[in-house]
Amino acid sequence: MSRIPVKTMQGEPAGEWELAEGLLVHDRGRQALHDAVIAEQAAQRAGTASTRTKGEVAGRGSKPYRQKGTGRARAGYLRSPVRRGGGVAFGPKPRDFAVRLPKKAARLAFRRALSEKIAAGELVVLDSLSLPEARTRHVAELHRRLGEPPGLLLVVPAVDEALARAVRNHPAVDAVSAARLGVVTLLRFPLVAVTREAMEALEARVKAPVRRGA
Repeated sequence: MSRIPVKTMQGEPAGEWELAEGLLVHDRGRQALHDAVIAEQAAQRAGTASTRTKGEVAGRGSKPYRQKGTGRARAGYLRSPVRRGGGVAFGPKPRDFAVRLPKKAARLAFRRALSEKIAAGELVVLDSLSLPEARTRHVAELHRRLGEPPGLLLVVPAVDEALARAVRNHPAVDAVSAARLGVVTLLRFPLVAVTREAMEALEARVKAPVRRGA
């Protein structure tokens, strides 16, 4: 059993959360974790970079000057990539950078990332999370009571409008739902605070078998 500290919104101890040891992975999954990070970052790329080829730039198709007798290198057209104002040879074009990651590898990567967070003491369970108002000062107070880490991630069952408004103006705090928590987000924050309901969702997410064809 792995024991995760449970804290209140005041930062005081409120018991421990017991997590089955079989759900954690420490001896494998490094390559899967690396592949998952690459896949997530690649999926975030817009892929909209585009350059014009010699067939897309403006310019006439006739020879700029005669073939022989000028002492210059022969030239066929002004749109050639070797000329100023010409097209770009082998330049970037819009494309999809998405990388396919097998579901088993993705789940193993998430288990490894979660295991490293727990082993490093960078994950705590919040007994409850309720803000009196959708104000940034309440989130800042929670951040201060949890030790003012350089970055704090709040994991909740679902991010409502009030919580989203409260965290959007705080540079060191962010919130995400348990279902949308990714490997990159999990590893990026020095401290991850998970509510009890979200922790149950994470456990169910780790336990869920991978279905063929799903």
